[in-house]
Amino acid sequence: MIVIACPGQGSQTPGFLNDWLELPGSAEFLAAASDASGVDLVAHGTESDADTIRDTAVAQPLIVAASLLAWRALSERADTSAAGLAGHSVGEFAAAGAAGVLSETDALRLVGIRGRAMAEAATSARTGMSAVLGGVEADVIAKIEAHGLTPANRNGGGQIVAAGALEALAALAEDAPRGVRVVPLQVAGAFHTDYMASAIPTLRAAAADVAVSDPTRPLWTNADGSVVAEGDRFVELLVSQVANPVRWDACMAGFQDAGITGLIELAPAGALAGIAKRGLKGVPTVAIKSPADLDAAVALLAEAD
Repeated sequence: MIVIACPGQGSQTPGFLNDWLELPGSAEFLAAASDASGVDLVAHGTESDADTIRDTAVAQPLIVAASLLAWRALSERADTSAAGLAGHSVGEFAAAGAAGVLSETDALRLVGIRGRAMAEAATSARTGMSAVLGGVEADVIAKIEAHGLTPANRNGGGQIVAAGALEALAALAEDAPRGVRVVPLQVAGAFHTDYMASAIPTLRAAAADVAVSDPTRPLWTNADGSVVAEGDRFVELLVSQVANPVRWDACMAGFQDAGITGLIELAPAGALAGIAKRGLKGVPTVAIKSPADLDAAVALLAEAD
């Protein structure tokens, strides 16, 4: 099975949508996506600087729109009917749209609301996130928790992201286990922790107003790496994951159990393909960073037939 992965926050770079806008229909799709999300995605994806697109309220809909745009382009060129889907953090909204759980419009509307609610929640305290690279997983998690932090993203491939108060993150960096690197991430707050709990009621209320369908293909959840067959359940998990850890390591274990033969990461790609190279050794990957990468993705899908 080929798994198509939708990236999370931090994958965006200035101007990354320029090449995508050269594809027929892309400008129209992004205009509609901008209306749905309440964010000018064309301007932010082509003109805005790194600091601007790092803003949670901008970054989240920008990433989801880019993934859906790449999904459309890939689906026009190849048979994706046998592929599974998964998203990392906010990427789960793109996965829900691609899997038919939500319409693309509703996925973009909800992610716009999510981004604004999480940005607001992040103003309540001085918090952040740091990647903790290397070490023995159990030892790393114990050290993170000893500093009052949360292992918010357990990504596999030797990467765990700690989240919480900035002072505690600084203390962790000073007290890291031997051979472990602690790298601060450029994000606005402690995502996937209790610090984000105030965003949940806003997103839950918005999600109650959308039409939901069961997924049309295997769809893994960040909650525990299992395949979710009921659309309503997946939307419940979309809401709760705002303040709960992302278990991408469990998702990759689920991919292996399903007999994964390749992984394709949708735009703005790179991070998940890199983790897969370490955590799913021997599994071929394609990162669709621009339309030029679509041919490689089509070839990988063809090899799986």
